[in-house]
Order: sequence, then structure tokens, then C-alpha cells
Amino acid sequence: MKLLVTGGAGFIGSNYIRYAREQHPDYKIICVDLLTYAGNMENIAEFTSDKEHFAFYRCDIANKEEIENVFSKENPDIVINFAAESHVDRSLENPSLFLRTNILGTQVLMDACLKHNVKRFHQISTDEVYGDLPLDRPNLKFTEENKIKTSSPYSASKASADLLVSAYHRTFKLPATISRCSNNYGPYHFPEKLIPLVISRAVSDEKIPVYGKGENVRDWIYVEDHCSAIDKIIHIGEVGNVYNVGGNSEKRNIDVVKEIIKQLGKSEDLITFVKDRPGHDLRYAIDSTKIQKELGWKPMTSFEVGIEKTIKWYLANEPWWKNIISGEYQQYYQKMYANREI
Repeated sequence: MKLLVTGGAGFIGSNYIRYAREQHPDYKIICVDLLTYAGNMENIAEFTSDKEHFAFYRCDIANKEEIENVFSKENPDIVINFAAESHVDRSLENPSLFLRTNILGTQVLMDACLKHNVKRFHQISTDEVYGDLPLDRPNLKFTEENKIKTSSPYSASKASADLLVSAYHRTFKLPATISRCSNNYGPYHFPEKLIPLVISRAVSDEKIPVYGKGENVRDWIYVEDHCSAIDKIIHIGEVGNVYNVGGNSEKRNIDVVKEIIKQLGKSEDLITFVKDRPGHDLRYAIDSTKIQKELGWKPMTSFEVGIEKTIKWYLANEPWWKNIISGEYQQYYQKMYANREI
């Protein structure tokens, strides 16, 4: 079995490759990644020497010729599309990049899948395509039947890709599935995202920026649990279906920040509230009933266990994240958070 993973040098993609290598040691995994700011060869370095079971191609999923070259050489059986521009703040700065990668890139991949008779195309999406939920209705959660209602160029680009996948399935009979997941956390998470940002800055005794009052609520899922859900879907999920994947761990942003600070033995004086970003969604909450009933999946890692494991990983791998934040990311941080304190 040949499994092509786009965005495989990124956070979730590299964790999935690690999971798949453990679960399916006989599979060959083809990793495709453009190695933009969030792609990092260190994330997959442990696999590169195994030429029989692993191959890497640096290419752009929106480049038809480059993708055709990979498909012609490898003839994958299953394609999982993790590749995406994924940070909301960055989508506010440069929406066109998100449209090219997240929509046109998905189309190029699906065309290649049709041409090469791929058995399954799986699109990694996000709960953000549903918009947000009110803070005062805690029992209300997103189901697969919720209408798409996007809030940012990022979520709009992912929703557009989802619609395109559904159209390819209906019109061209592409054997496709889609998963929409809540916020992931865990090893190899790029430092611009909330949890690794808080860890890295708290370790260094630097100010920790929190949007607004930190009351926005997110459903958190440990990345390995997400990987296990994806693996279920691509092997036994019903073609044409959408599956919501959630961690059942809703937390206010400020509570996540305080928990990390507490575990690191730091002072809450590091917290700095900054001006909220435009269109900031209030609350995400995923109802995973469908995937639990139909595929027998459920999250295995509580937030309390997962965040402890995550913090320990970052403490044990300081060179990994310090190398990242010493370069281009530091300029990005200054651009996004400087002069926004309230």
C-alpha cells in the first residue's frame, strides 16, 4: 500500500506519518511538502533513511506539473491532504496565498487522483468552516449537518475546498472523504499557535499575548488522537462522507494559558492582554457522535494528560523550537503583537 501525505513535514502531517509508520510498517509513505515557514525536515528526519518505506518530494500542491511528476513516479493508493495555509492571523495579512494553496492546491491533487485511479482521497478540514457558537449555550455543538458559515479568509478557503471535494465526489465519482477537526496540540506544533507560543515564551520569561480577555473557547484534541481518527476514516470510512473529529475538551484560552504557566512554575504576570483580532470566533465545539458510532473511534487522551505530555516534549526539545523562533518567525511575532497591548 502506498500512502501519499501532503504537508507531511508540518505539525499534524508529520505526526500522522509517525502514527502510520507504527500502525502500518509495511506501507510506503510518500511525503510531499513545499517546506514553507511551517514545514520542517527535522519533523520527519527519522524516516528519511528508509528508502523502501519512505520518500520525500519538495513541491507545491498547486503546481500541476510537480504533482503529476510525483503521482507518475509513485502511483499512490491513498492520498491525504494536510497541506494548507492554516493560521487565521496570516490569512488576514495575505488572503490570496490561502486561496491558492487551500483551494487550487486541492483541485490539482484531486485531478491527479482521478487520472491515476487513486482508491481514496481524504481532505483534512477544520471546525472553523462552521463559524462559531455562542458562549452562553454550552450544550450546542457542531454536527456534520451544520451549515458552513465562515469568519476568516482561512476558514473560507477551507470551506471552499470542502465544497470542491464534495463536487468532485458527486460529479466525477472521486472516492473522497472529509474530516473536520477541532484544535490540535502536541509535539512539533509550530510556535505561532497558542499552546506552543505560551510554552516557549513562558520558558523564556517573556510576555505572553492573549487576545481580548481570553474568553474565546476552543475544543482541544491531542494530535495523536486526531491521527487515529484519520487512519480510521481512510481505511473504513464511507466514501462521500464528512466526519467531525473532536477532543471533547472545551477550554477558555485564558484557562489554557494559566494551566501551562502553572505547570511551568511561572507567574501569571507574564500574561499581556492585546487587542482582539478581527472576526475572532467566540467558541468552537465538535460533536463527534457520527465517527464514534460508525467507525468506533473516540479520543483517548484527556486534556490534562495531553498538555502535560506536550509541555514535557517542548522542554525536552528546546533546540527544535528555539531554532524556529530565532529567524523569520520573530519578525512575524513583532508584526502581529507589537503595539497591541490593552
